[in-house]
Amino acid sequence: MKCFKIIIFSAVVLCITSCKKWLDVNTDPATPQVTKAEYLLSPIMFQMANNTATDNRLIFKYTQDMFGQDVTSFTVAWEKHGYQSASDLGGSMWRMVYVNFGLNLEDMIKDAEATNKWTYAGIGYAIKAWGFQLLTDAHGPVILDEAYANQLKFKYQDQPEVYQRVQEWSQKALECFNKTDAAGTAALLAGVSGDQMYKGDRVKWRKFVYGLLAQQYSHLINKAEFNTKYADSVVKYVDLSFASAADDATINFGGTNSNDSNPFSQNFGMYTATATTAPTYGRIGQPVVSLLTGGMRGAAAVDPVLPGVDPRLTRMMNPISVSGVYRGALPFNGTAATPHILGALSGTSVVPFPGKYIYANAARYPIMSYAQLQFAKAEALFRKGTTGTAFTAYINGIKGHMDFINQYGRNGSPAAATISTAEINSYLASTEVAQNAAALTIADIMQQKYVAQWGWAGMEQWSDLRKYHYDPLVYKTYKQLEAGDFFERNNGKYAYRLRPRYSSEYIWNQDELAKWGGLQTDYHTKETWSNLP
Repeated sequence: MKCFKIIIFSAVVLCITSCKKWLDVNTDPATPQVTKAEYLLSPIMFQMANNTATDNRLIFKYTQDMFGQDVTSFTVAWEKHGYQSASDLGGSMWRMVYVNFGLNLEDMIKDAEATNKWTYAGIGYAIKAWGFQLLTDAHGPVILDEAYANQLKFKYQDQPEVYQRVQEWSQKALECFNKTDAAGTAALLAGVSGDQMYKGDRVKWRKFVYGLLAQQYSHLINKAEFNTKYADSVVKYVDLSFASAADDATINFGGTNSNDSNPFSQNFGMYTATATTAPTYGRIGQPVVSLLTGGMRGAAAVDPVLPGVDPRLTRMMNPISVSGVYRGALPFNGTAATPHILGALSGTSVVPFPGKYIYANAARYPIMSYAQLQFAKAEALFRKGTTGTAFTAYINGIKGHMDFINQYGRNGSPAAATISTAEINSYLASTEVAQNAAALTIADIMQQKYVAQWGWAGMEQWSDLRKYHYDPLVYKTYKQLEAGDFFERNNGKYAYRLRPRYSSEYIWNQDELAKWGGLQTDYHTKETWSNLP
């Protein structure tokens, strides 16, 4: 019996050993079994561009940056400030935060902290803060504490808690940037697969974090304490942020194929323009055309053939090729003759389309700019009554956008010429620009900001329009919708939030949605906390 037990024991040990050896067959030394921060950062940064560009296609219809050419119900719904039912459209930033970033970003931060790659950790916290800021500004209440819990139903938390957490993650990012990196970290960040925004430049990443905080506080203009409290925070953080367009946060793309091209570009295929189809996205809106052709402080030229005093017009868009007229589209009234962002017109050009302005295959993808922050500072100071320094920031914003174009936006075929100092000075001396602090208005500031953000900063553009309630006295060229123009479920109201992602929230999380009114058909017209007094 004893001998039998020994034989059985030996067989079990042999079986365990054999199983271990068999399992080892699946261990590939060429394939990492444990992820590292340096493997995750570049794909995460791609998703920053990919998902904001995807949702911007729809947000641009709300902001009237761009429209479609066709007049199908699909296109017209968003231009009427509506939405698509039973669809994930408008849910890409939701997917970005919870899936594309998700545990990948958490693992990146954990590995970076454990291995003293503190710049990676700081970038991770900065991206996390940025992602949740965009998400709550788009949707209002979102999943926060339970974001990565192993469950199917999640509770929402409203903007005050999300805003506070964004501030905490921003502070953690800044703390990480003050710690010493392990040897070799800088080389990883500067490499081809490293930091696609700043190549590990901690100074610029700190400025990015401060810019994010400035933007957050700038959303609160309707709060009673804005002039006495939040405005100073806007100014403080803008002053700590970007010093010029050279600091702008932009993501690098090689442009050699669809996997390495700017999401706005022809290669990527999200915004398409061909000679045989009517594109749903990418027709330039009339509001920006009007602002660039005399409508900033006066009456916009009607179908101008020659560019006026604003040198940005010819760098940002093409005229109609047959007539040479500069013209934009209007809501639910697209036309094949309206210029497209890719620099070609349906029926008049052949592929490949070169991509005008920031829409080329290898163009850098903007995330945040010096110009938009200067306009946020000008707005805050103007609202406080400090018009002298507000005027300085306003002028800095205009110059900053000219520099932005010169550094990142001279694409197309042929490539646009650099905006010269003489052109800039001529524009600054024109009637389209306030000439002193006494003449400055909030419309001057916000319309210049609209131009600077046009075509890329969808969420900030929409945040601005919403906090001013689409005011025609502030946004003079924005096409006001009449009672019969609105989406049938809107009850005559503009959109103030995106509905949560359909395939996760409306399928699995309806009980929580119901608590917040998310099952109401006009939920998207409800103002978010940041917009309310």
